[in-house]
Amino acid sequence: MSKKVANLEPQLVWSNFAKLNKIPRPSKKEERVIQFMKEFGEKLGLETIVEKIGNVIIKKPATKGMENRVPVIIQGHLDMVCQKNNDTEFDFDKEGIKMYIDEDWVKAKGTTLGADNGMGVAMAMALLESKDIPHPPLEALFTIDEETGMTGAIHLASGILDGKILLNLDSEDDTELTIGCAGGIDINVTNTYKRKKTPVKHAAFKLTVNGLKGGHSGMDIIKGRGNANKIMNRLIWNAQYDFGLCVHSVDGGGLRNAIPRESIAVVTLPKKNVNKFEQWLAKETIDISNEYASTDVNLAITLEKTRTPNKIMKNKCQKRLIASIYAAPNGIYRLSPDVKGLVQTSNNVARILIKDGKVEILNLTRSSVDSEKVDLANSIKSCFELSCCDVEMSGSYPGWAPDAKASINQVMVDNFVKAFDVKPEVTACHAGLECGIIKKAYPKVDMISFGPNIRGAHSPDERVQISSVAKIWKLLLGTLADFPGV
Repeated sequence: MSKKVANLEPQLVWSNFAKLNKIPRPSKKEERVIQFMKEFGEKLGLETIVEKIGNVIIKKPATKGMENRVPVIIQGHLDMVCQKNNDTEFDFDKEGIKMYIDEDWVKAKGTTLGADNGMGVAMAMALLESKDIPHPPLEALFTIDEETGMTGAIHLASGILDGKILLNLDSEDDTELTIGCAGGIDINVTNTYKRKKTPVKHAAFKLTVNGLKGGHSGMDIIKGRGNANKIMNRLIWNAQYDFGLCVHSVDGGGLRNAIPRESIAVVTLPKKNVNKFEQWLAKETIDISNEYASTDVNLAITLEKTRTPNKIMKNKCQKRLIASIYAAPNGIYRLSPDVKGLVQTSNNVARILIKDGKVEILNLTRSSVDSEKVDLANSIKSCFELSCCDVEMSGSYPGWAPDAKASINQVMVDNFVKAFDVKPEVTACHAGLECGIIKKAYPKVDMISFGPNIRGAHSPDERVQISSVAKIWKLLLGTLADFPGV
């Protein structure tokens, strides 16, 4: 089926997307895709630079007659979010993405698709490979590790790029032109806890929360989808007081930038309370399902007997930790007072692992206002320090402040209207684009972001719309042909 994807129109774009998706490219494991891009540029006879950090820069001279036009940087990231369904057998370190066509969409079989940001990379590759597309001097900037640290953008050398305009191809709605985004900070919580021997009169169960939609913790946070970690913690918090439930282990969520879809806990409780607990859980499942009926229709909470573990968390440790997780903010913290419908600040309780006397909890806090980002991060830090956890903040990156007067804005708006006879929405987004970081090294470069319709990013539901790819390709070519002189 991937061959059929490669033959879609515009074929130059889709064929490169298919080639790219054969290469494993998890974040922080980009060695193979870096080599792939290096060989791609060199085979075309173009100047190809691989930075020490791993960014790849490929430069292509202007087509004849456009040598005096403003030089343009086309930018995207090489890595992808690696998420799969529990029942999908797939190794992201070794296998290429298995794609298929579903009407007007390209999807992957049980995994993320890599359209974020593989489709932007494929468009840049198509431009570099083309022989008959008019364009000004081009520099294709392919960064690494955008999804888990933005280290490629952070370590981009100043002075290596000559472009005056940067077109970021990492947006996910074809009606929008993005001129600003949120910054972020990672909050890493660790701790140890004391354990005790499981009482003889306890029964053990595997408690599972799954079936949630998940999604991008920036773009999808406004949709109010359930967080499996918070739902699981809610169940544990109530049941420990009402039924004497004890925790052996909790394993929920995965990547920081993905809303958790699943959580599994192994718990015990006195055998005399099992019937009442099961009745309560059935009612609680109905209540929670009703709360998320509009956003997570497949939400499921299940309970099954399991082998009794030797040890469980001591009561005092458990109550403190579960209370901290309960108190930690999750989801939208504040909407923008200036931009209608824009999430200004949020947090994603992304990963919880409680096992063998150790705790690891990962959060990603985002905000387009740096001071508010830090304030919320401190609030979350305080939640966990109250239960004596160690909290470290890392990976802070700036937001991208909108510049309504940037020269590229009007060029893009005019070309959008010319191509589609409708005005685009010029907006900011709650995702973490690399523009704000790159702007630190290149403060005089005007930037804008756009891209085709991608839905379900950072989840196995990820898909990209075929007709939308053609639309954005048309916009990109029209914009490059219309750039002014230097």
